Amino acid sequence: MAVARLLIVEDDSDISNMLQIYFSSQGYEVDVAQRGRQALEKTRLGLPNVIILDIMLPDIDGYEVCRTLRTTTRTSHIPVIFLTQKDERSDKLQGLELGADNYITKPFDIEELKLYVQNAISRSERESLTDPQSGLPAGRLIEDQLRKIIRQKGWAFMDIRINAFDVFKDVYGFIAGANVLRFIAMLLGEVADEIGGPDDFIGHAGGDNFVVITQEVHAANFKRRLKERFAQEVLTHYNFMDRQQGYLLTSDENGGMHKQPLMSLAVGLVSPATHAFADIREITELAAEERRQDAG
Repeated sequence: MAVARLLIVEDDSDISNMLQIYFSSQGYEVDVAQRGRQALEKTRLGLPNVIILDIMLPDIDGYEVCRTLRTTTRTSHIPVIFLTQKDERSDKLQGLELGADNYITKPFDIEELKLYVQNAISRSERESLTDPQSGLPAGRLIEDQLRKIIRQKGWAFMDIRINAFDVFKDVYGFIAGANVLRFIAMLLGEVADEIGGPDDFIGHAGGDNFVVITQEVHAANFKRRLKERFAQEVLTHYNFMDRQQGYLLTSDENGGMHKQPLMSLAVGLVSPATHAFADIREITELAAEERRQDAG
């Protein structure tokens, strides 16, 4: 089971420290931001599974943080729980209208807050909204994006798979494999910031398979830069000997030794300029075919 990641946005250090200690003891990976802009930057760099968001912050308020999250394609799916001293009905309605998933007032029952967090994560997983390993949008949200773009022009869709991921996971273990998935999720966001834009969509189709929807004019450079950076940076997930020799050695049931390649990326790229699509299934199937032909 993947460790869920929480981002606590709270400028009161007593409250943020208490929440960090409590949720860490419950098995969550917890990060803290004391300002709204810092929260947006932390979210951009590593998608949390849930954001606990105070409204009264020193720079921009929680409403503005939530509004920015909801209007940015890459963060629009993240559950937000408002945590605030405001208890007026109008304040609660404003938060919910902005797309917050829940609203709890101070002083609060921490067990109640824990249930809100658990329910938000369970709902995302149950409805195939996010992948528990990477925190990226999954099944239904990917399909929603494809339905949104299919009648439009100027977009490109990339089907991305990690070659030799299963071999790596067999040798290095489940936790190391999970770290690779989180690494590529972060890398996709960084390349989107560098080559694409904030409205690029990044999804996790499951296992070692990811998708990106970007502007057609950026797609070729996005693909090139992604493969280039992955080839360089994925090496940090191997030990020194494997990096130096450039392959893994595995044994079969008879004790025979076999050379296995290090991980690389295969990327299939399609767009309305290269293909005509009757439905979203054709987008994914044609992109998968292009990816299978990619040398990696």
